[in-house]
Amino acid sequence: MLVFRQLFDPVSSTYTYLLGCADTREAVIIDPVFEQARRDAALISELELKLVAILETHVHADHVTGAWLLRRRLGGAIALSKASGAEGADRCLEHGDRVAFGRRYLEVRATPGHTNGCLTYVLDDHAMAFTGDCLLIRGSGRTDFQQGDARAMYRSVHDRILTLPAGCLLYPAHDYKGHTVTSVREESRFNPRLGGDVAIGDFAGHMANLNLPHPKQLDVAVPANLKCGRPENEANALADPDWAPLRYTFGGIWEIQGHALEEHLGKVQVLDVREPEEFDGPLGHVPGATLIPLGQLKARAGELSRDKPIVAVCRAGSRSAQAIAILRGAGFTDTANLAGGMLRWRTDGHGTDGEGI
Repeated sequence: MLVFRQLFDPVSSTYTYLLGCADTREAVIIDPVFEQARRDAALISELELKLVAILETHVHADHVTGAWLLRRRLGGAIALSKASGAEGADRCLEHGDRVAFGRRYLEVRATPGHTNGCLTYVLDDHAMAFTGDCLLIRGSGRTDFQQGDARAMYRSVHDRILTLPAGCLLYPAHDYKGHTVTSVREESRFNPRLGGDVAIGDFAGHMANLNLPHPKQLDVAVPANLKCGRPENEANALADPDWAPLRYTFGGIWEIQGHALEEHLGKVQVLDVREPEEFDGPLGHVPGATLIPLGQLKARAGELSRDKPIVAVCRAGSRSAQAIAILRGAGFTDTANLAGGMLRWRTDGHGTDGEGI
């Protein structure tokens, strides 16, 4: 059985793919984005997966890869095409190689055309393929820079992608219209650039006349990606908050455990967003907590100090997560949610004020 997630970066319209072996929990990630590395690491942790490989379909021109950051946080080998010219990878891939994760593997197919180092990764049972920027949904990647070659792309698509089984699902590195997946059957019939009776000369002529502007991130992304996303300032790269030990969740919120909050009570503001009767009710409240019910928080956020981090608390952690979103909207940056809320706080034996049990 396969663990599979399709993730999206809205700034660059990039898809990142996570695949895991359900039996061994080993996993690979394809085309991670630098700014989404925390999100991806959180998901891998929450799914209890072990990252063994970080794969690139090519050297991207529209975003910086998160490969280096993920390797630093979770381990796993960075792998990309030998023809890419990139340095810092743990493995340089060639056509016909395999990347194993547990009892599953991806077959590596060289599909140059967008760049010399473009790869397509095909799942072992040929049910899925990850085409990078070579074949998009009803489109294709550009061929007007970075060693682009329209005729090479045409041959890559027709010889190494569209020869897969008709039902094979194709997942691109980008989509700008909200599409998520296509298939060999669909693209063979309906791709206006590469499908149907389109000949290699037709495609080359089409690509030569696109007249598209260069990607906005080109001058930043390509040099960074030729180093596998390794930043100039490694120490501060996506640094975690240092005011307490926190965990970033896939839901996009920093969480603090009860024992850590208890150790840092004098350094933070504890914001309880329950109703007054709950605040003084059977569960009690965290010592020193400030009560502002969730429904009043937007109007009363100014009562909170901006000089100390805020830990939001409710009964079980749901309302306080919403409180974090409200605080962010009000410009508060150092915030965290108490994991499990007052229920877990009491269960773990931490002290309370109020009625208690």
